[in-house]
Amino acid sequence: MLKLSTQPEQYCHFHLKFDGNVAFLILDVDEDSGLFDGYQLKLNSYDLGVDIELDDAVQRLRFEHPEVHSVILCSGKERVFCAGANIRMLAGASHPHKVNFCKFTNETRNAIEDASNFSGQRYICAINGTAAGGGYELALATETIILTDDSSASVSLPEVPLLAVLPGTGGLTRVTDKRKVRRDIADYFCTLEEGVRGQKALDWNFVDKIVPNSTFDKVVLETALEEAEKSDRPSDARGVELTPLEVEFTGDQIKWSLVSVTIDRQKRVATLLVNGPEGDAPKSPDEISAASWLLAAARELDAALLHIRFNEPEIAVIELKTHGDADKVLAHEAFMLANQNNWLCREIRLYWRRVLKRLDQTSRTLVAIIDQGSCFAGILAELAYAADRSYMLIEQFEGDNRPPATLRISPANIAGFEMNNGLTRLQTRFLGAPETPDQLKNRIGESIEAQEAEDLGLVTFAFDDIDWEDELRIFLEERASFSADALTGMEANLRFAGPETMETKIFGRLTAWQNWIFQRPNAVGTQGALKHYGTGQRPVYDKKRT
Repeated sequence: MLKLSTQPEQYCHFHLKFDGNVAFLILDVDEDSGLFDGYQLKLNSYDLGVDIELDDAVQRLRFEHPEVHSVILCSGKERVFCAGANIRMLAGASHPHKVNFCKFTNETRNAIEDASNFSGQRYICAINGTAAGGGYELALATETIILTDDSSASVSLPEVPLLAVLPGTGGLTRVTDKRKVRRDIADYFCTLEEGVRGQKALDWNFVDKIVPNSTFDKVVLETALEEAEKSDRPSDARGVELTPLEVEFTGDQIKWSLVSVTIDRQKRVATLLVNGPEGDAPKSPDEISAASWLLAAARELDAALLHIRFNEPEIAVIELKTHGDADKVLAHEAFMLANQNNWLCREIRLYWRRVLKRLDQTSRTLVAIIDQGSCFAGILAELAYAADRSYMLIEQFEGDNRPPATLRISPANIAGFEMNNGLTRLQTRFLGAPETPDQLKNRIGESIEAQEAEDLGLVTFAFDDIDWEDELRIFLEERASFSADALTGMEANLRFAGPETMETKIFGRLTAWQNWIFQRPNAVGTQGALKHYGTGQRPVYDKKRT
């Protein structure tokens, strides 16, 4: 089982250093500490273990270090920044691991951009040597790229000519959509094994600055200090320590303090339950800790989704359930939104937005089960709106005195938790009736019961107690019988309706193409480029275009 969490004292590949309002995030990969056997992480190349540390570091910088206003991402090795994803690892990894690895690294790089764009924590990349493939893609996630101007330092995306695959973490998209590199120049660049360096890299906008070695460190720090001046983060606030999550594994159940996952292997169903808060909302941001419901629930939901993604590959369906007091959910949410100008409340809101995006990007059928005792209200109602289907119980089961199932709309459903397409889940749901989300603002705070929720289009189906069990059983059996590949493609296409953005290109278009290319003989066959890389033998390609 893959462990998908870490903490700084366990890092093998990154170091954090602080200098006033600037942090240095130093990539210094231990080549003998790969996540699996059979390869060495030479030249600061990375595998999933390296990226787990990066994800943790980015998260901690946001929550534990409000005083940090800019981050310098740099290398701890001489004359090399990062050689990208380790080729031996990719050649030996299973297909699902390769795809999930690319998806996770994409999410991590998006988190870097999210910090720069919305948290006032700007990232600067200092490239002191070679930045190839995923190494340059990592640089592309930062807002300012500074390249040392010498005879060897370069940036490149050599996956097509060398490996017969695509840059797996958004390089093609970021070069054209983010850095606005001209299409013909990008085409040339992406077929150039050695990449570009110096003045050409600057002229073509692959980097923002080129600096001689003699003044490189000085200019990098000056740039970071300039960026730090633009930040609205406080300099004297107390951060929140992200203490390790306590988790208990018992048979086929994984249980955190607020979230649990129960696996039914015969049905290939995982039931993911999020419990609402038991206590009152904080009275002040100063009262927030890692144990506070809004932060703890987001962290545990994030952990649950990653666990299912990497450790339960044969699960077909995730049942999304909630339990608790809807009024308390809305009270905690109202506190967060009322204090949205506070740096910490902002970080918690942004974290929920990232976790909900991770849910959107989960390649399993998502079904919301809205029954008695549930609390699909406000931010937790987003789970239902993210689902591929939602089933809601009409009235009550005989002998069950809990109140009927309801949905509660809140300001969180109207704005602030947008999907990758830039729209809210309600806007995406009602693309054909764009006036509906505005009309639903009039229902904020109301308890909407099943039949009305179905009439409003907020749920897929509403069933009474007579049909409830049979309808769910038929749906789950049917879903588990379909092709996993076809369902993944269908769901990903349907979830991201509406405008295309850089993120939808990365998670929709790129993931789909990479999923296909990673299985093609030209890449992974016995004569493929990944298999022959480093052997001195030329790959043998099937030349037919399809």
